[in-house]
Amino acid sequence: MTELTHFDAQGQAHMVDVGAKPNTHRIAIAEGFITMQPATLDIIAAGTAKKGDVLGIARIAGIMAAKKTSELIPLCHPIALTKVAVDFELLPEKNAVRCEVRTETVGPTGVEMEALTAVQVALLTVYDMCKAIDKGMVMSSILLLTKQGGKNESHLSNKISDK
Repeated sequence: MTELTHFDAQGQAHMVDVGAKPNTHRIAIAEGFITMQPATLDIIAAGTAKKGDVLGIARIAGIMAAKKTSELIPLCHPIALTKVAVDFELLPEKNAVRCEVRTETVGPTGVEMEALTAVQVALLTVYDMCKAIDKGMVMSSILLLTKQGGKNESHLSNKISDK
């Protein structure tokens, strides 16, 4: 296991110095799910929620969250994002909505925290917009699928949505 990078030799928290790292094209893809009652999923699919277009508003919330990640996670670097794409898939057989976020930048540090934050906030927005009709919704399986660029690339081969 590698050392934790957010602590100095004395065990004090610090922001990692990425100044000497080369700028590379970096991509992260994350996903998450929110399960609900079938009637709630039907309302989302039909676009008839009282608060408006649930997935459209959740998409904007996810994009905004990616842009604000460094303000929410104390030791994250502010990143100049070059792309944030938030996509949803309705899964009637699971009474769920799948959210996938792709974040990109060209810089010295990765964008996985931005992708993960965007997924969570997008799902929280779905919850907020539908909680009046379904307080039992459950967000789950929020995970990083892919991290590209830099020296530590990874690809998760057992996606939850493939199970």
